[in-house]
Order: sequence, then structure tokens, then C-alpha cells
Amino acid sequence: MADTGENLVIFDTDPGIDDAMALLFLKAQPSLRLAAVTTVFGNAEVEITTRNALYLAQRFGIDAPVYAGAPRPLTIERRQAPTFIHGDDGLGDAGVIDGFAAEPAEGHAADRIVEIVRANPGRVTLLAVAPLTNLALALERDPGIATLVKDVVIMGGAFGWNGRRGNATPAAEANVHNDPHAADMVFTAAWPVTAIGLDVTSHCVASHDDAAELAGGGEAGRFLWDISRGYEALYRRRNQVDGCCLHDVAAAAYLVAPELFTLRSGPVRVVTEGIAIGQTIQKLDGHAFGPNAWDGHPSKLVAAEADCAGIVESYKAAIRSLG
Repeated sequence: MADTGENLVIFDTDPGIDDAMALLFLKAQPSLRLAAVTTVFGNAEVEITTRNALYLAQRFGIDAPVYAGAPRPLTIERRQAPTFIHGDDGLGDAGVIDGFAAEPAEGHAADRIVEIVRANPGRVTLLAVAPLTNLALALERDPGIATLVKDVVIMGGAFGWNGRRGNATPAAEANVHNDPHAADMVFTAAWPVTAIGLDVTSHCVASHDDAAELAGGGEAGRFLWDISRGYEALYRRRNQVDGCCLHDVAAAAYLVAPELFTLRSGPVRVVTEGIAIGQTIQKLDGHAFGPNAWDGHPSKLVAAEADCAGIVESYKAAIRSLG
């Protein structure tokens, strides 16, 4: 893909219910062009997440190639897919994808990330809302891409701002927990990273009434209603939340409305062993310590607060616009 001067996005994803919400949100943004959708293990096995991405692209007219990526983490064993959250089919076991089959575009996701970034220097934002294995593999293949991307925005991490901790364990957020070594590579690489983690995403809730309103407004809203019934029930049961947290949507919203977020700057490291594996820890700029594992690593941005009402309204407007 040659440089066109557009704001290009590679969406690295593991659909996943909230991934589907984020993909449709991106589809509705006129200022962005999806250069590719790259898939990885996470909410389901990579064969399932790839099929789901292909289904979403076909059903909703998303004109971007889908490339399959990593089936497992860099170092640790693959953790069991959270079928109790996203269903066996990754889309809520709502029957929407029954009988669908398609093949991804040729090539590994990591290779295609490298190619697209090199063909469009300074134009590509990597939006990763899944385990960061594909991004780490792309860095391994070609470390030089770190100076060529426009931005790297991830849904991942739990940094303790507002007292928020993990959802996969008491210490770790799920995307980072699924491949902590890849996450540490991404956070310590010489490219810009903005992390939209549980500190803000857990407060950005599309209520039951919001979902019902969108379901009455068109095909996209009805589809998201259908796949999220079990997801919503899980949030109500486990978190006493009346609706669905817009984890991946919040990260996508940063691309079009960064003013909705309050960010903190400093290098980030990821715990890669022990009971706190997957924990993300930021050393704030200007805070002095003795020699430590954060020394010599570039500062990254971490969302500490967000206008969640604004994010929810932006999401609703986007889905309504799709009809």
C-alpha cells in the first residue's frame, strides 16, 4: 500500500465482542482509513478471531484486508481462551456467524505490519486491542519501524490510577497478561505508545438502555445487541455494572478525540514472571529513584482519567451513523 497522505490505521485485534464494537466505531470515522485488520489469539484461538474479523469486514463493508497473526505468546504457554466472556465462537454464541467461512489475505500479520508501515512512513497508527504479540514480532522482524510509525495506541494495562487493578488477576489486565513479554517489548521500544487501560476503560460503560436504543436504530446496533447479551449479563453479575464496558472502543476513541483523555508520562515496564506476571508499572517523569529497571527506557503515555460520558456519546453517534 503506497503512501496516500491519509491517516492510516492498522487494527490489531482478537474479536471478541468489544473488539467488534471498536471495529464498527472505526468504520464510522471519516478521518481514518483502515489499512489492515490483523488478528491474534486472545479472546479466542486465532483461527476463530480471524474468521470473526473476516465476517465483520464482509457484513459491514469494511474495505481492509484481514491478515492472520500469532497463535500463541512469545514465551509463556497459551492461556485458556475466556469462552465464559465471549462465548465459544468469540461473538457471544449468538448464532450470527454460524456457517460462515472465509480465508484471510496472504501473509503473516507481523510481516504485513512491517510492509505497510515502511510504505507509509509517518502515516500509520497501530491500534492494538489484543495481546501485543503481533507488534512484538513486527519489531523483531524490523526494529526500524519504530521510527516510522505515527503512533501506537493500545488497550491494555492497569496502572493503579484511581485504585484500578487487573481483571485477569489482581495485578494484571487480560491483554498484557496473555503475553507479558510482548507487552514489555512494545512498551520499551523506541516508538510512541499511548496506553488506554482499565484505569479509564472500566468506567466507560454503555448502559443496557444505550444498547437497546442502538438496537432499534439499524443493523449495526441490532448486531451489537445480539452478540452482547451474555457479555452484559456477565458485567451485571460480576461487576454490578448495568451495561458493557467499552474497553476497546475507548482506545479507538483516542484516535479521533484525544482531548477526552488525561495522560501521564513516564517509562513503563511489565512484570514477566511470578505471581504479578502481566502487571504494568509506570515510573512517572520527574520522579527520582535509585538505579532501576525503568532507567534508559523512553517515556510512554498512560491514560489516568477520561471523559467517559463523551466516549459513550461518541460511540453511540458512530453506531447510529452506520444505520
